[in-house]
Amino acid sequence: MPTTLTGRIQVLGAPGVRHDEILTPEALEFVGRLVGAFAERRLEMLKERRRVRDRLASGSPLDFSLTGARVRADESWRVAPPAPGLTDRRVEITGPPDRRMTVNALNSGARVWMADFEDATSPTWNNIVDGQLNLLDAIERRIDFTTEEGKRYRLGEQLATIVVRPRGWHLAEEHLEFDGRPVPASLVDFGLYFFHCAQRQIDAGHGPYFYLPKLESRGEARLWNDVFVLAQDLLGIPRGTIRATVLIETITAAFAMEEILYELREHSSGLNAGRWDYLFSLIKTFGHRTDFLLPDRAKVTMTAPFLRAYTELLVRTCHKRGAHAIGGMAAQVPGKDAEAQQAALAKVRLDKEREAEDGFDGSWVAHPALAPVCREVFDGVLGPRPHQIERTRGDVEVTAAQLLSVRRVSAPPTPEGVRTNVAVAVRYFAAWLRGQGAVALDGLMEDAATAEIARVQIWQWLRHRAVERATVVDVLEAELASLGAEYPWSPLDEVRALFERTALARELPAFFTTDAYSRHLVDRPEGQS
Repeated sequence: MPTTLTGRIQVLGAPGVRHDEILTPEALEFVGRLVGAFAERRLEMLKERRRVRDRLASGSPLDFSLTGARVRADESWRVAPPAPGLTDRRVEITGPPDRRMTVNALNSGARVWMADFEDATSPTWNNIVDGQLNLLDAIERRIDFTTEEGKRYRLGEQLATIVVRPRGWHLAEEHLEFDGRPVPASLVDFGLYFFHCAQRQIDAGHGPYFYLPKLESRGEARLWNDVFVLAQDLLGIPRGTIRATVLIETITAAFAMEEILYELREHSSGLNAGRWDYLFSLIKTFGHRTDFLLPDRAKVTMTAPFLRAYTELLVRTCHKRGAHAIGGMAAQVPGKDAEAQQAALAKVRLDKEREAEDGFDGSWVAHPALAPVCREVFDGVLGPRPHQIERTRGDVEVTAAQLLSVRRVSAPPTPEGVRTNVAVAVRYFAAWLRGQGAVALDGLMEDAATAEIARVQIWQWLRHRAVERATVVDVLEAELASLGAEYPWSPLDEVRALFERTALARELPAFFTTDAYSRHLVDRPEGQS
């Protein structure tokens, strides 16, 4: 990097303990290079998202792309072979890169840990920079620590492979500016980790690996691939060293799975079935239509025909191209009650059995206690094999109509469904505003994805008059009162306002996180409002 960008990239966030180890001039220079090369393309991509959303809202049909037909028909291409540490992915654990989770996840017995800067992290400045520090410390094996209660956390010998999920393209990092504008959050999370840890991971026998969230098209995958190429070139790392798994968690991406793999083929390590964000995307895209009215979240299981079509197409697509297919999240949090714990584990087992039998090569869990169940199920199907990519699922043929056949599970909401969605949104918003991005609620690990589906379902039910606004408001006030009684320090006024803006407004905001981040989580520099 011969020419410097001094003065073009500025840190606006307050300094913290050891932040200087991450926010070095060289690391910021590297991030600035990426921003200078790709920020404008990102803005055009976001405009294209809005254009597509407007077309679909106006009645244009959603189908497999004619321009992608040649890629889908070409039987010759494959993605890159599995990278070191990503050959066997039968159990993957997810969670925010805070210090405790970092140790627990790496020690969990899972083959992979997805260090999540996106849905499981409330993006306060400290959370973002401290998360990078924790990853660096983990790779250097210096993350051992003891809590005030005397509990000691330290790394074992067999550790999960680290895969980092940066924030989505739609988010900005307002504590960093490039030429006076906030920096794309994706490039901050990717760039800081890649700069500090890529060579360290290579030296340790793995590599810089990533999960890519919220992609909506092949063009967005191409943008990421170009980021990877430039990043590797700038640091003198061979092209193809980076590997990335794409989460298929938007309805438009489900129609472009093969094209997404194709755009990333040199850097691809597969696709993942992001089930809750997928439902969230479905409602955002078609929530104005009565034939897409979904019932209570708990009643929309992965056996629903339109979700079966989605997951079977994902497995077939991945295995046709030599890529891993990774299943969805098991969000149960085992409690102290033995009977409830056994019931939770039984649900996880059934979910993972379905995935393993369908051909998935591994799956996600949210809690270390679920890793043994997931591993046992996939052991039973895989045996000594690291995956089942050779099972190409040529028997699967999925049409556009099948991916969109929501009408077959449509049903009105129940009072319990309304209460659950309001409670999840309210309690998650309160935790997120306090800087906590993964929250255990009623036996489930909730994150931004589940909060999103909770609030958009409320919006959809109100739009179609499946529930009365007065009923929702009454439930909202009751849940706020309950939250305030349990946690008197909760920011109730901010939570109420956030719920009203994102669930009760006439027009549905695309994400709750964008507006809430700017309003509540950004530490403004002196003299700025």
